[in-house]
Amino acid sequence: MSVIRTRFAPSPTGYLHVGGARTALFSWAFARRHGGTFVLRIEDTDTERSTVASTQAILDAMTWLGLDYDEGPFYQMQRLDRYREVCDQLVRDGKAYRCYSSKEELDEMREQQRARGEKPRYDGRWRPENAVGKVPPAGVQPIVRFRNPDDGVVVWDDLVKGEISFANAELDDLVIMRADGVPTYNFGVVVDDWDMAMTHVIRGDDHVNNTPRQINIYRALGAEVPRFGHVPMILGQDGERLSKRHGAVSVMQYLEEGYLPEAFCNYFARLGWSHGDEEVFSIAQFVEWFDLAHISRSPARFDPEKLRWINSQYLKVADDSRLAALAEPFLRQDGCDPSTGPPLERVVRLLKERAGTVVELADAAVYFYRPLVPSEALREQHYGPGLGVMIDALMDRFGSIDWNRTAIADAMKQVVVAHGSKMPRLAMPLRVITTGEAHTPAIDAVLELLGREETRIRVGRERARLPT
Repeated sequence: MSVIRTRFAPSPTGYLHVGGARTALFSWAFARRHGGTFVLRIEDTDTERSTVASTQAILDAMTWLGLDYDEGPFYQMQRLDRYREVCDQLVRDGKAYRCYSSKEELDEMREQQRARGEKPRYDGRWRPENAVGKVPPAGVQPIVRFRNPDDGVVVWDDLVKGEISFANAELDDLVIMRADGVPTYNFGVVVDDWDMAMTHVIRGDDHVNNTPRQINIYRALGAEVPRFGHVPMILGQDGERLSKRHGAVSVMQYLEEGYLPEAFCNYFARLGWSHGDEEVFSIAQFVEWFDLAHISRSPARFDPEKLRWINSQYLKVADDSRLAALAEPFLRQDGCDPSTGPPLERVVRLLKERAGTVVELADAAVYFYRPLVPSEALREQHYGPGLGVMIDALMDRFGSIDWNRTAIADAMKQVVVAHGSKMPRLAMPLRVITTGEAHTPAIDAVLELLGREETRIRVGRERARLPT
């Protein structure tokens, strides 16, 4: 068997969306699983909509996701001479022809077909046998059309969907070269995949209708046809096509929202593909397991909460220094200077069990670097009678203990016993006083990181509000 070669070929007309990222992931994993080659190609022939910014966004997303490519990126607009060369050969071989029909003429043709109850399609008026005696109109730059076979059936064994067939009678003579010498999608992609020796084309099932046209072009060129696998689309939880309202945003927005790339890949690998009941697995494990046979034929449904849960599992085991580096920019955006408080690595180690994203982790860390004023609602709820006396006693004990979690917890227990109270009546108010929050990790662990002096300052700031 020849070496497997796959590719990802996005158009730089916008950001890389989650559906495209999953297609890239599957193509990459298939190549890696079989020791093959993964190629990146930028299909930038839509000159009106393609932008440098979108191209860079795609490259950045591929880097963030860790989808390294072995060849490329190749750019179609740098290959125009090659497309024209192949197009000219098809014309010489009688497998393509120049068409001089104007847009207005074609619109009128389709209207007449609709009026007769026919399916609108090009009628072959400029095919050589139909154009005998016709004089090309002066000053008109022709397009080039592929001469599609008139009869027969195009059949292929799709690697995801099984056997698919199209009657050639349903396919008209598609345009392969525009008047400006830029190829159309269906022609450019065939020439590229032929030149780049693609063995497997894995892409979204919105391309199924393009495939019979492309297979016919391969055959006209005498080129080997790659194996095709069409992956079902991703839907929102409501069953509708995925859109921004479902969370279908730029891949890089997930970076901005605090997701880890390995969690993103894990979730989207599992979206439409499965290996038993496995939910959380490394990218190396995914590559080892991945095959096209286990891609579902039905559309997958995107669940933002499941993605967040997967991300939380990765946060729990992530390296603390890495998380600190990721969280620091978010803290600084929130007006905090992590260099002025406890080491951020220790803070994230304490907080990461509760976080779903790096943004949530940074939000939870704010009170370590910037005092938060308790709300009146929290004060009313947690500041009970006698609290001021217990806090004063606790602060006396805090002045002489070794400052560690065990000693802090022991001092709190001693104060509670001495005042005939219960731990929640001291611990909850102390949490509100020192953090401005009602929900934090264990207060002894929080105070250990805050430090003795910062704890004293924060208690002193709130002391006048404590009932005695």
